[in-house]
Formats: sequence, C-alpha cells, structure tokens
Amino acid sequence: MNEPASGASYYQQIARWLANAWRENRNFMLLLCAIVFFKSAIADLSSISGASMLPTLVDGDKVWVNKLAYDVKVPFTGISLTRLSDPARGDIVIIDSAQARKRLVKRIVGVPGDQVEIQNNALIINGVPVDYQVLSRGSGEIIIEEALPGRNHQVRLTQYLMNSSSRSHGPVIVPKGQYFVLGDNRNSSADSRVYSFIPRDEIIGRSRSVIFSLDSDNYYLPRGSRFMAGLE
Repeated sequence: MNEPASGASYYQQIARWLANAWRENRNFMLLLCAIVFFKSAIADLSSISGASMLPTLVDGDKVWVNKLAYDVKVPFTGISLTRLSDPARGDIVIIDSAQARKRLVKRIVGVPGDQVEIQNNALIINGVPVDYQVLSRGSGEIIIEEALPGRNHQVRLTQYLMNSSSRSHGPVIVPKGQYFVLGDNRNSSADSRVYSFIPRDEIIGRSRSVIFSLDSDNYYLPRGSRFMAGLE
C-alpha cells in the first residue's frame, strides 16, 4: 500500500505542476496579461446602450476609449500617476460614475470655473449663449448644430421630455477638479442635471471614433456606415 505523501512532497508536486503549466502555456499567459493590462491602462472598447447621445451615438455602437487621453493611471485603479492633458469642452468622455452607479458616455460642456446655464434648451457658458443653427426638423424633434468653443457637434431636441426640468438648469459654477456633462439627446439624457458634476478621477478616457456597430432592431446586423466612423 502506498503511504500518503508528506506535506513537503505535496507542495513539491504542486510546484512541479505549476512549473510545467507555465512552460507549456507561457506565451498564452503573457499575451493574456498584456491584453488585460492594455484594456485597463491604455485603451478599451465601450458599448453604447440607449439613446442619450443621439444623434452622435446610437444604441449598439462600440466606441474606442483612449485611456491615455488625460492621465497615466495605475492599472485597475483610478489613481493618476501623471497628467497628460485636461478634458476640454466638446470632448466625448466615458465616465465611471459613483453617483449613477454605472458607466456613462457624455459630452463635456463645462470645465472647472465655468458658469453653465440652460434656458429653454439654449446652452449658456460664462454668460454667453452658445451659437447654433437648425439642421433639420422632424416629427417632434429638431436637430441643431451647436458651436462649443473650438468644437461643433449635433444635438437632438424633442418635444417629449423624460424630465420637464431638462429644458432649463442653473446657472451653476463648475468646481475645481470637476466637469459638467450633457447628453447630445438633450431632453432625454440623465447627465450633470441629474447626477451633478463629474470628478476628474471618474473620467476613464475620451472617445473620438466608433469601431463598429450592431443594429439590435435588425437582427443585430452590422451597420456598415458606422464602422470606423469619426465623432464630432
């Protein structure tokens, strides 16, 4: 009869098994670690769910997230090692929101020190109304082009409001280290009007392109026109 292996012998067997597993799968494990590190610290994809960023982003879009746009962070944390640049008005940012308890994709309209106000859907920054022009009118909606300083983008305004107070807000002063964000689907977005200001350390990164898009209303077929599409 074989006697049970001693404690030392048992751990030696485990060590040999781990060593063999490492030798046989080393390349795969190194690749896996590299992918996880890349997604955590450098870049990732984020899924768009819902309509809060229409017409810029649609449900089913997968956007590229540049995690080195503003900071170099410790992987798997929100701790910044060094700042590379500051978030700017007009940037589309991905936010790990503690207040909302979920990931948000919104557009920055107010940076620290700005006074932000919305009056009957008109955006006012530091007392100056933001210029816009009407691009189209449809059934219950208007598409406008809004001219933030240095960045033009489209905004959707509707007659049917998720929250009747969304037509007007403020004025509010954006605190140091925080940002005021809005959805491009201006009357149907839970953003800084609901969740208040966004701390810088909750901003994961910036997006400037759609990588691919799947249409959930059409058997999840690809939307070819949105592949590698740039974002305003």
